[in-house]
Amino acid sequence: MPRKPVRPLILEALSRRLGRPVTASDAGFAASAEPDSESGDTVAGLIELGSADMNPGRRTVLKGGLYSAALAVPGWPDAVERLARPARDPHSRIGMADVETVVAMTEHISDLDDRFGGRMARPMAAAFLVNTIAPFLRADAPDDVRRAMLSAAADHCYLTGYMAMDERVDGLAQRYYTKALELAAAAGDHLAYCTTLRGMSVQAVDLGHGPLAVRLADAASAASPQAGPRMRAFLAGQQAHAAARTGDRSGALAKIKEAEAAMEKAESRAKAFGSYDPSSLHYHVSQVRYELGDVAGSITSMEASSRLREPVYRRTHVRYHAMLAERKLRLGRLDEACADWHRVLDDYPHVRSGRCDDRVRAMLALLRPHLRDGHAREVYERGRPLLREKTA
Repeated sequence: MPRKPVRPLILEALSRRLGRPVTASDAGFAASAEPDSESGDTVAGLIELGSADMNPGRRTVLKGGLYSAALAVPGWPDAVERLARPARDPHSRIGMADVETVVAMTEHISDLDDRFGGRMARPMAAAFLVNTIAPFLRADAPDDVRRAMLSAAADHCYLTGYMAMDERVDGLAQRYYTKALELAAAAGDHLAYCTTLRGMSVQAVDLGHGPLAVRLADAASAASPQAGPRMRAFLAGQQAHAAARTGDRSGALAKIKEAEAAMEKAESRAKAFGSYDPSSLHYHVSQVRYELGDVAGSITSMEASSRLREPVYRRTHVRYHAMLAERKLRLGRLDEACADWHRVLDDYPHVRSGRCDDRVRAMLALLRPHLRDGHAREVYERGRPLLREKTA
């Protein structure tokens, strides 16, 4: 029998090799493959997960959690069944004002995340999840209030998972996303459910798991059959990116056209949490073009996306300008790439993001062969101490 810490690694290796989930029972392991077992109560699982995330001593352990490319994502009916009825607190009762509090706090944390990165805002989100949302989910409430609270909790859990993904704690992010699916299904909230599946597809494509990204993006689209035009663009854009990552040229082009057509029917700009705007569409067009080999076209689309993105979204600007620089360097446009990397370093000190750290590491690696060039050396010497300071 393998040692307990090794079992999740073995199950993931078997799952990836076989192309299907392999459970601890399938493999003949006597114990659960999870490093810390959760009960069937989703609320108890949220408390356990969030409490560990709040604890500085446990966060190092959580960072070692394994991302599963063979995760069995629950379908809508399965997710509904997985939310066991939590123990109720007869001395506590909530109303719609409490739901509004959760929504407002989630929007506030989302704004902090956009400005400063997931590493800065996630501990606050985890604490709010444990100390406020979990007790609300156990409280007595009318059915409409309870469904609204489950929906608000799903949005908050999704955001917390997104911030973990931004910090590159991908196994933890996947666990938060799975909890968000369960909460959204229990609320009957198709929007939160398919948004979470789409977020899981974004994570998969970032990690290079193209087929999984396609499955998740397609599942997100299937879960929202009556979506409005903005939501259809939101989902189709990710389907296009995932398809392009797998080399499916015709599928990617068809989906990006679908996204563009839906976007024309939607409002030109939106401020709502999780909204999809023209900047996001240009980003997906850029990613599709890049994956299909049109590097120059991808640069044009990424520049259009960056121009439309408001300056307050510092993390996004770091990532977009870094991708622009990497692609321009690939085409031999070193001076232009250096100009974009200077823009990256203008915003980089203000964000705490694992994905941004990755882009600066890539910048340093790409610049090393060009250090005889004065512009390249200037960017390199500016970036190296900043990265060291952030990751020390």
